[in-house]
Amino acid sequence: MNVGRARWAVTAVFFVNGCLISSYLSRIPSLKAEHQLTESQLGIVLTLFGAAALVSMQFVGGLVARVGSRRLIRIALAVLPFLLVGVGQARSVVQLGLAVLLMGLVHGAVDVAMNAHAVAVERLRGRPIMSGCHAAWSISAVLTSLSSAVATRADVELGSQFVVVAAVLLLVGQVVTRGLLPPAADQTDRVTRSGWTVGWTRPVLIFGAMGFVVMVGEAAVISWSGVLLHESRGADLATAGLAFTAFTAFQTVGRLIGDRLTERYGAAALFRTCALVAVIGLTVVVAVPLWPVSIAGFALVGLGGSVLLPLVFSAVGRTGGVEAATAVSRLTTFTYAGVLIGPAIVGWFAAAAGLVWTFTGLLPLLVGVAANSRLLSARPRVRQPLTSAER
Repeated sequence: MNVGRARWAVTAVFFVNGCLISSYLSRIPSLKAEHQLTESQLGIVLTLFGAAALVSMQFVGGLVARVGSRRLIRIALAVLPFLLVGVGQARSVVQLGLAVLLMGLVHGAVDVAMNAHAVAVERLRGRPIMSGCHAAWSISAVLTSLSSAVATRADVELGSQFVVVAAVLLLVGQVVTRGLLPPAADQTDRVTRSGWTVGWTRPVLIFGAMGFVVMVGEAAVISWSGVLLHESRGADLATAGLAFTAFTAFQTVGRLIGDRLTERYGAAALFRTCALVAVIGLTVVVAVPLWPVSIAGFALVGLGGSVLLPLVFSAVGRTGGVEAATAVSRLTTFTYAGVLIGPAIVGWFAAAAGLVWTFTGLLPLLVGVAANSRLLSARPRVRQPLTSAER
């Protein structure tokens, strides 16, 4: 068993999954135009994806414990490309909704499985890798959005683009997953009961609340930072988009170096420091009414927040009482909930109190997350190498 090879294999899985999902997300405007969807119809389609992912996440943890995350990842990365093609070839709203629903179900499963596999690699390797895995997802999202923009500008048909992307990623996915760990790597000495009622332990709930806050903040920046710059800071529409660009770029940089920083300073110290950097960045955004300063503030938010979620995923995989995959699936439920309802929460509060005050309200939540950094102090435990029979 080659743990070093598995480290790069699971990182590649994050990249491939990011390319597949981002290919769909980046062409949502094209899907809306092609199917002549109203805002409410598009909202239903988007909700189907997120809701389906949340449902499948509840049952993946026990499945990983029984059959291993490698098998689930390989199956999911074989199915997802065909579902992406189905989204591109849909000829009615019903067909589109069904394809998106199935895509959400499979994505929810692979999201849990690949994070659980990364936790297993960390445990065996004795060194952090989660931040690098999430960096691979971020990079794939940026590259895919750029390639989709080029395809849209060149009037490439949506269905044709998805066929090409699916064919390439189907091949790449099956090649890179050969380096993943065997099923025995997912087995621990913890409870192996399955079912959606298992795994809601106190540590998991605490880490879930932390992940929820982090993702609400991230979703708020992604959805509303440009609106804040345009309506409250006087930036034109083209400039307003730079807030998201700065956030994403610095988030990616932070994740690329996050694992090395974790090894050097420890998870708890890095988490606390980065959370405070995000707090400082958000304070700059709401306190200084100048759009260039706000862009710099959002860059700090991206840099500080870059490692928070990867560190929480690593920490929840080390909690006692349940299988790592089950704990990861419960955490993913919280994070997805933050992504889904975060923009809506910000919109509701912005309508009542204004966008600047709404972003200000996120500050005490981030401070509370930083205050719980001590919970991440436990380091990954190195498991004994697998026996020849387990291999």
